[in-house]
Amino acid sequence: MTTIHNHKKWSDRTPTWCPGCGDWAIHTGLQRALAAQDLQPPDLIAVFGVGCSGNMNDFLHAYAIHSLHGRSIPTAIGAKLANHDMPVIVIAGDGDTYGEGGNHLLHACRGNHDITLIIHDNSVYGLTTGQVAPTALHNAKGKSTPQGMIEQPISPLNLLITQGATFVAQSFAGNLDHVSLMIQQAMQHTGFSVVNILQPCVSFNR
Repeated sequence: MTTIHNHKKWSDRTPTWCPGCGDWAIHTGLQRALAAQDLQPPDLIAVFGVGCSGNMNDFLHAYAIHSLHGRSIPTAIGAKLANHDMPVIVIAGDGDTYGEGGNHLLHACRGNHDITLIIHDNSVYGLTTGQVAPTALHNAKGKSTPQGMIEQPISPLNLLITQGATFVAQSFAGNLDHVSLMIQQAMQHTGFSVVNILQPCVSFNR
């Protein structure tokens, strides 16, 4: 029987994230959640967005697709339609999901598709060196907004709930046990499930 701590089989390599990045904890939390459910690498499909979170695509030993920017959700829905019995998870960033992929997110909520979406929410586009994302605070300064962001941030949880997602949770990368538990519960839910994980970007948004 696989235990929650026996997650070595999911990867024998390490990603290229900055030391201290919250992606490390999310990666470990996901591995633990999969091991806790006794899932083997061929038992599921993972679809990755573009960005720092997408780097996990090369370090998770499972069937995986590195999709186009903002297109991870419809790719995952297609995979689920092709195989209703296989768990399908999406791993994407806040810019990828709430920005480029916002339209797909809304309709995935409406359709209540049976997939799990795990969002790395650090309020920046970290891979492209710190442009502000839709969750960035008003007046946030970054490469794309040197004088401060003029728009108000979106409210992810309100957005997801009002558009019809049937499982919505939020966690913090600094609480690994909670991250793992929320991912497990989301995957065990039938319908569109989302875990928004707040995380630091040690390089561009501390």
